[in-house]
Amino acid sequence: MDWLRIGAFVMLIFYHVGFSFTPWGFQTPTRGVVQWAEIPLLGLSAWRLALLFAISGYASAALFFKEPDTGAFLRSRLLRLGIPLLFGLTVIVPPQPYMGLLNSGYTHGYGYFLIHDAFSFRQVIHESLPAVMHLWFVIYLLAYTVALCFALMLLPARCRMALRQGAEKVFAGPWLIAAGILGVYAVRSVGGEWTDTHSVSNDLSAHLHYGGMFLFGFLLRGSDALRQAIARQWQPALAVGLAGYAFVALEAWYFPGNVRTPRAWLEPLDFAKAVQCWGTVIALFGIADRFWNRDARWRGTLVEAVFPVFIAHQTVMVLVSYWLRDKGLTALPEFLTLCVTVAGGSWLFYLAGREIGPLRPLIGLKRVRTLPRPQVVTVPSTAA
Repeated sequence: MDWLRIGAFVMLIFYHVGFSFTPWGFQTPTRGVVQWAEIPLLGLSAWRLALLFAISGYASAALFFKEPDTGAFLRSRLLRLGIPLLFGLTVIVPPQPYMGLLNSGYTHGYGYFLIHDAFSFRQVIHESLPAVMHLWFVIYLLAYTVALCFALMLLPARCRMALRQGAEKVFAGPWLIAAGILGVYAVRSVGGEWTDTHSVSNDLSAHLHYGGMFLFGFLLRGSDALRQAIARQWQPALAVGLAGYAFVALEAWYFPGNVRTPRAWLEPLDFAKAVQCWGTVIALFGIADRFWNRDARWRGTLVEAVFPVFIAHQTVMVLVSYWLRDKGLTALPEFLTLCVTVAGGSWLFYLAGREIGPLRPLIGLKRVRTLPRPQVVTVPSTAA
């Protein structure tokens, strides 16, 4: 699961960089829209966040099972997620709306922006401030964690066991793929479209979807039956996910960019996204269990770096994008430059922050750095 988590966040960097070149709109200026760029990104769009929330649920369960005291678990998650969230919202995120305002004619300096506008709870030109930007993910994750902990504290053990057994009956069997697809399609139909608001108080479809994936990951960590079901069915799930993506890509080919999708296509498109989402997530869980269930020298470092890199990457991307906009680059060199600089800048943010004790909790790391213990390998005797 660690390798899957690492890969998911690396993918996020490429996705956000590529987003700047699509017709969908983003605050970073580029050398122009690349019409076909949306098709490969649509290969990730339907399932990338669902996967991240499912992995987060799995990781939360792993932490909870080590110390199954709900109150202590909740306190630790509030500190581990809440402190970097506050730091990110007040220090890391503000350069993003500021650069967007500069691009729209804002004439004040950054100091003035921080004092007068950044935390004013109003709209300045086109920016609603204070901005959350990509840290909406952490806010949602905190909300789901709090809700889960209250459920664990309030629900009797018998009720919790019945819910777990019911979920296992649905998913840990032949209905794994079909039930998941129907579930995703049903919750996404609540809002009428596959669009998130990133506002924690007004995003019902996303909460049902991402909160459900968070709970699925939590269930998976403690269910050997579900893990075996995924091991048996990940290959057909992959085929199903690719079929869903084929329809999504076909729609983008016929109705590219901001061209309105005909009404007759909308329901099939939403269903195809549900198929793509669930099929891909199950396939990736199965692939990770089958092929990536092994250790490596860099695994611990990369796992530790994931959260700090996530906190920094979008601000680095915005700053580099504005620096690049007058360099006369065409789309491909600009894309490659952004990928390298965003990955490198985010990695440097992690390397610098991890070495300074007081900064470690601010970027999501433990206050005291723990070095990995050397493993003792016992060689079996070959004597007869």
